[in-house]
Amino acid sequence: MITKDQFVAILKAAGITEEQMRRLHKEFERTAPEQHQEFLEFLHIPPQEAASIREKSRV
Repeated sequence: MITKDQFVAILKAAGITEEQMRRLHKEFERTAPEQHQEFLEFLHIPPQEAASIREKSRV
């Protein structure tokens, strides 16, 4: 299992910026909303935080 913090650390180590991560979530939500939810659950993100990420991704 991987946690959100571990995944974010990997992305940052690979040179992914915060803005790029936001764009990733936006595109994920736009093209595959159900899978985006599953991905957030996979990272053990609490339901309230996942809902917030998804809501921000729809803007």
